[in-house]
Amino acid sequence: MLPEPVMARAPALLASFRARGWRLATAESCTGGLIAASLTSVAGSSDVVDRGFVTYSNAAKTEMLGVPASLIARHGAVSEAVAASMASGAMAHSRADVVVSVTGVAGPGGGTQDKPVGLVWFGCAVRGVGVRTVSRNYPGDRAAVRAASVATAFTLFAEAAAS
Repeated sequence: MLPEPVMARAPALLASFRARGWRLATAESCTGGLIAASLTSVAGSSDVVDRGFVTYSNAAKTEMLGVPASLIARHGAVSEAVAASMASGAMAHSRADVVVSVTGVAGPGGGTQDKPVGLVWFGCAVRGVGVRTVSRNYPGDRAAVRAASVATAFTLFAEAAAS
């Protein structure tokens, strides 16, 4: 499970969305649903969390979110382009005001010279505004990379709610 400091952020994040009357959604690959699970572990979260897409495979990214297979083939699943497309696709397939997507190499295997273990790309889509992307390189094992990814997703949601 996730470290307590990460989990402790969920109620305040949900409250900030609730105050704006906004809903959120997630599009997750390397986190496998941990962001949505962390948010929905809070009682009453159903008025804020619209849905979560767990798109671990490339086929799921294409089928559920509309990420073009050609985009994945050209840039790889762990890329800025795919993170942005995942966020846009989740926005198009939800009723959310804000979507955060995540795709990365959690490890311990799967890393390359260009895409090392710990590289994670995020997309943050705000309805009517657009999509921004950020990447992070996290140290540690698989659990640490996934926990850090959830924390970053929470930060992206919080920044969107504060804007």
